[in-house]
Amino acid sequence: MKPLLSVENLKMHFPVKGGVFLRSVASCKAVDGVSLMIHEGETLGLVGESGCGKSTLGKCMVRLLEPTGGRVDYDGSDITHMKRHDLLPKRRDLQMIFQDPAESLNPRHTIGEIVSEPFIIHGIGDRQERLAKVGELLEKVGLSASAAEKFPFEFSGGQRQRIGIARAIALNPKMIICDEPVSALDVSVQSQVLNLMMDLQSDLGLSYLFIAHDLAVVRHVSDRVAIMYLGKIMEIADADAIYENPRHAYTKALISAIPIPDPTKREDPRFLEGDVPSPINPPEGCAFGHRMDHPKWKESVGMDLALREVGPGHWVQPCPCCTNL
Repeated sequence: MKPLLSVENLKMHFPVKGGVFLRSVASCKAVDGVSLMIHEGETLGLVGESGCGKSTLGKCMVRLLEPTGGRVDYDGSDITHMKRHDLLPKRRDLQMIFQDPAESLNPRHTIGEIVSEPFIIHGIGDRQERLAKVGELLEKVGLSASAAEKFPFEFSGGQRQRIGIARAIALNPKMIICDEPVSALDVSVQSQVLNLMMDLQSDLGLSYLFIAHDLAVVRHVSDRVAIMYLGKIMEIADADAIYENPRHAYTKALISAIPIPDPTKREDPRFLEGDVPSPINPPEGCAFGHRMDHPKWKESVGMDLALREVGPGHWVQPCPCCTNL
């Protein structure tokens, strides 16, 4: 089946400047050769530690950032370096929900102005039609139409994220990048927002890239899961396969850290040793093996660490220090 959105060997390197004349002296390899795909109606969970490049990858997918290498395909079109005028129609189908609902909403605008902005940018409807549509969107995400007259500071964190979701679905998109949409919310509110997103996916046929730290949440919402570390994908498979049969050492360490909601069961988590290498000067070979100072790490230097299929739809980085392939 043809994917709705795919990236191939995607790279996003930010210049690091120094010296008197602020010349580029190095580059921060935030995303360094990522390949993955998302199909219609699918949720792909993206998991990894802070700073591994998850949010940068999501922003490259919707072209908020222009990649320095690789390719982004959406619905059969290469949008990697597409000009703004040509990209604008594609943006109706590609939207984003941001991590912090307080920062993503303009505090000087009313909710009505915020949610109607996509219609104004794309020249859809007149003022009365836009107001009516805003009221429908707010009610669809569980708020009252009268909320359009208020400002963001008058709402709780969960309500503000509902407003961000209303803005994201305003143009009937096919694909939404969810950049840790519940991490800034209280635990009691997270389930409400997650259930709303899943209901909208069912009703509107949405596809999600769901970026998160919480592996328990990711398992609940995802069809497939990709594990990311230092700008690269370590493992990708169906959600059940990732949680029941993880093959990469990094995946196993993340899963072992998931709290078990049963006081009678105790498992010793696999604490990660060492420090995450700098993306400005990443080590050769397997970056995770280098971090753990694994005795077989040197064997991975110079190896082809492109993902290898070890089962139907189950892909793993084939390094000798983290996998037994």
